[in-house]
Amino acid sequence: MEYVILDMEWDSAFFPPEKRFINQIIQIGAVKLDERFNIIDTLDVTVHSSFSKRVSKRFTTLTGITKQMMLSGVSLEEGVKAFNEFVKNEPIIMTWSDSDLYTIVDNEKTILKDLRFDIRKYVDLQKYIQNELRLKGEEIKSQIALSGAAELFSIKTDDFDLHTAKDDSIICALLLKKCYNKERFSAYIKDATDPEFYKKLTFRAYYIKDINSPFIPREYLNFTCLDCKKPLVRKTSFNFHNNSLFATMYCENCDKEYIARISARKTYDDVKLRKKLTLKKTQEEKDEVQPLPEKV
Repeated sequence: MEYVILDMEWDSAFFPPEKRFINQIIQIGAVKLDERFNIIDTLDVTVHSSFSKRVSKRFTTLTGITKQMMLSGVSLEEGVKAFNEFVKNEPIIMTWSDSDLYTIVDNEKTILKDLRFDIRKYVDLQKYIQNELRLKGEEIKSQIALSGAAELFSIKTDDFDLHTAKDDSIICALLLKKCYNKERFSAYIKDATDPEFYKKLTFRAYYIKDINSPFIPREYLNFTCLDCKKPLVRKTSFNFHNNSLFATMYCENCDKEYIARISARKTYDDVKLRKKLTLKKTQEEKDEVQPLPEKV
């Protein structure tokens, strides 16, 4: 079994045919690993933009790739063909987070048309490494940067050019070699040839605005009084605001009004539902003025 770690650098540029900005691929880098995770081959390709004659200052500062270097690169088609030849033995392909895949999909649709990156078995290496760090006792609450993960695994990055495709791929390889566990790693392998893979990847989660949506169970609209636990009567319709649906509820037994809140976020696989009930403030409570602090 071979493994390939892919990394790309891209620059945001205005794409005239669609009148929008896209992340155009400027550099494709990859390392190929054997079964013991030793590097057996590398790929480093600079890509000539298909529609722009310059790169942004931010991109050059981050990657070291100048306009002259970009203009002397190969076409994106040539770059992709070089990558596909590099992975002809159908290795497991990894990237640091799936953000590279979003860029690949966009470039395939806007520039490549019929040509595709040959990715069949895929692993989001960032997710795997973060899980391994949690198993080590690290508190990982958000996505960790490649340099941060390397530091936690005591991998020195001083001799590498961070934010260059090939060197970032090498650092990923060192991380994988440090924390590979066959059973846990296997659980992260996805079949990228399955049409559902890219549908799920490109699906944008959204908040449901219609209370009558079939994704919101009818029983979820029922609320009970916080004091007497009896069912509340809805006094207003549900209105959407700040990613949630709000309505006024009334307890006939306690003569109290409540604000009912329902949040329904649709993801590709399911719906994330949350509900909350708070006592509605009276007009006197709203008009209450806080005393001013004494002058010093």
